[in-house]
Amino acid sequence: MNPIPRPVPLPHTLRAEVTGAVATLTLNRPHKRNALDDETVRGIGHFFTELDPGVRAVVLTAEGDHFCAGLDLAEMVERDTLGAVAHSRMWHRAFDAVENGGVPVIAVLRGAVIGGGLELAAAAHIRVAEQSAFYALPEGQRGLFVGGGGSVRIPRLIGVARMTDMMLTGRRYDATEGAAIGLSQYVVPTGAGPDRAQALAATVAENAPQSNFAVLQALPRIAEAGPREGYLLESLMSAIAGSSADAKHRMNDFLAGRAAKATEEPVPGLS
Repeated sequence: MNPIPRPVPLPHTLRAEVTGAVATLTLNRPHKRNALDDETVRGIGHFFTELDPGVRAVVLTAEGDHFCAGLDLAEMVERDTLGAVAHSRMWHRAFDAVENGGVPVIAVLRGAVIGGGLELAAAAHIRVAEQSAFYALPEGQRGLFVGGGGSVRIPRLIGVARMTDMMLTGRRYDATEGAAIGLSQYVVPTGAGPDRAQALAATVAENAPQSNFAVLQALPRIAEAGPREGYLLESLMSAIAGSSADAKHRMNDFLAGRAAKATEEPVPGLS
């Protein structure tokens, strides 16, 4: 891996590398269980808004035994109401850059994935959980409320009722339980997350750009739209993607037997 040249320097709490078309962003505060301070949150936003055009997928991971223990308590300073709103909106902008930065993001989850850490994980598109991962939203027990977009993104994954339970009672889910309710798509042995995520990212990076765009940008909007609007948007996106020169080339390869079929063996490490 080689460091990514950044037009906007990243803080020392983040480390960025690239291999081919896959970039890796690592939270680098293991002594703090990768808790998020403002500098780190802003750095995440800068990374995703300034991605090199050659990057086609990103792996989001963390140094040490924990993905992210949430907000760094040192950031809990006295703010007036408008200041608190502005602080929350800064988190929103950073995590929106993760979700809508233009490339698929695969997060590697281990150890603590709690509070703001779960909000960050929810902004990724695919989540690979190691067996050590556990999830919690302790804000309700501390007189707080989520402020990093969690009340929008997490219910999309697990439903309002489950998030309500987590916040009211402090309920904690382990990796297996979390996958069952939708907090991750994969569960792997502890230590195996980075390899699985890199394999997934390499596969995703090979997809047609127009297909990845449709999945990231159109699919969520179709899912939230009414049926009439959703069907129309699907038709438009299908026509745009299918009419590209890339799609025609790929279909010709498939018809000529030069492309893998869905019934063939999966890529090693992706089953």
